Amino acid sequence: MLGLLLARAGVDVLVLEKHGDFLRDFRGDTIHPSTLELMYELGVLDEFLSRPHQKLKQLAGQFGNELIPFADFSHLPTKCKYIVFMPQWHFLDFVADLARQYPTFQLWMDAEVTDLIETNGRIVGAKVETKEGPQNVTSDLVVGADGRTSLVRERAGLTVQELGAPMDVMWFRISRQPDDPSQVLGRFAGGRVMVMLNRGDYWQCGYLIAKGSLDQVKQRGIEAFRQDMLSVAPFLCDRANEIRDWDDIRLLTVRVDRLRKWYRAGLLCIGDAAHAMSPVGGIGINVAVQDAVAAANILAESLKNKTLTEKDLEKVQRRRLFATRVTQAAQVFMQNRVLKPILGNTKQISVPFVLRLFQWFPFLRRIPARLVGVGVRAEHVRTPDAFKGEKGKRGRGEKD
Repeated sequence: MLGLLLARAGVDVLVLEKHGDFLRDFRGDTIHPSTLELMYELGVLDEFLSRPHQKLKQLAGQFGNELIPFADFSHLPTKCKYIVFMPQWHFLDFVADLARQYPTFQLWMDAEVTDLIETNGRIVGAKVETKEGPQNVTSDLVVGADGRTSLVRERAGLTVQELGAPMDVMWFRISRQPDDPSQVLGRFAGGRVMVMLNRGDYWQCGYLIAKGSLDQVKQRGIEAFRQDMLSVAPFLCDRANEIRDWDDIRLLTVRVDRLRKWYRAGLLCIGDAAHAMSPVGGIGINVAVQDAVAAANILAESLKNKTLTEKDLEKVQRRRLFATRVTQAAQVFMQNRVLKPILGNTKQISVPFVLRLFQWFPFLRRIPARLVGVGVRAEHVRTPDAFKGEKGKRGRGEKD
């Protein structure tokens, strides 16, 4: 997204993607109203929504037989008053195809960053492993957008502040039938929690376990896991055997952290590389996109004019830090006050009081809807289109 916005503003951009395509399962799929608003501002919303997706107009939790709605997006001041569930490869393909229209954009696939290049204390580029062999790429700015296990932030020596998470997530897929219950954000039963995302012909399921307890889960055997899953979603009873063995399950190790300093001379981290978000609320993609928009708004002119300084990079962190702190604090609160007491508790779950308030007072649902759907500090596209309809088509991922 940052590459798209900078290239659109006339800045020469090279995006490095270590894989040969974007086809990764078990990644976040939630595109929130704040991101949809950016697509509207770029004039591509209708084209974006032509990609396969499902819409969700409210968030709710299923506690036993009781459905508790707690976020209503219908009152948001945005063009789209709903969340879109779109497989991440469709989202990334769309953004990449849009960016390729600009002659200042390049995308190298199968290009993995292995180290940073430093001169006199300044990051001046990256060492990249490509199909043609190792290459050194020099640049005025290196942006680390390589996730919660960021190699860029590690090589840059940036300090990470851990905020903690009480759970990990076991991801798997299971087929979906037309008469399945409607989608909710989470299902809660006994000491078990499961999130189910509608992917059309199948469910992408996230089963929460206590942090570090995967070995204990495996020791009980795959059949015991199937029964645990069915205790949360009994309507899947005719499909439980689709989970054949542990190879059908992927573990997401949940981390909530942030860098004390997101930058140094010649380098900036954004998204999970700067602040790993909890899966609570499914907001990670959207917070990362907001970082990208803020970075483009602040840096485009200085990058184009070759006048970039560390103060410019500091402005990006200052712009996004408050929103990051508030969002992570809300996630940690939900982790510790709602999820942690549930996980491992064998007693029948009662609806947490904080969620019961949303049931009793429907107007309160606007608060989490605003936090999840728009965020604490919504960003808007301020960079110009330097080409104004004169975009030149490029090939897909050539090195030139």
